[in-house]
Amino acid sequence: MDIDNQPYLVVEANFVRMQQRKPVMQTKLKSLITNKVIENNFHPGDRVEEADLTHRRSGYLYSDPDHAYFMNNETYEQFGISLEQMGDQARFLKEGMEVDALYYNGEPVSVELPGKVNLKVVQTIDGARGDTAQGKVTKPATMETGFDVNVPLFIKEGDVIKVNTETGEYLERVNE
Repeated sequence: MDIDNQPYLVVEANFVRMQQRKPVMQTKLKSLITNKVIENNFHPGDRVEEADLTHRRSGYLYSDPDHAYFMNNETYEQFGISLEQMGDQARFLKEGMEVDALYYNGEPVSVELPGKVNLKVVQTIDGARGDTAQGKVTKPATMETGFDVNVPLFIKEGDVIKVNTETGEYLERVNE
């Protein structure tokens, strides 16, 4: 939806009906440009413009300290998205990764990563015998992109694992 010339995504919506009052739709909206979450109430009869959003496949190129750079696969146009705007998703970016770029009024405003990505384990400790008796069934492992994930004890350096990009959790070992 388009509010004050900014695209918003409805994160949560609740229909509330109170005695002797008009019903209200209570919403939490997330800005696709600034990532800020606002709360807004809509009354019956309120009109909301639909945002002019398009999706285009793009490839991740590289990052600098402030931005991640992508290339539109159709037009070969390059664009940058601030790492602050990307939030935790920036830790899953690896060279050549295909993403879904979201364009608002013809300008790129954000990217959506695939739900799962395959990453190589570059550093982890060996699981010691008896660790499972103490309830420790995972260990930390550093991925090729530089962030840490808790993995099962059988994962070794050099293994490729599948990670959920929404939660940052280990899903499974992948044979590549």
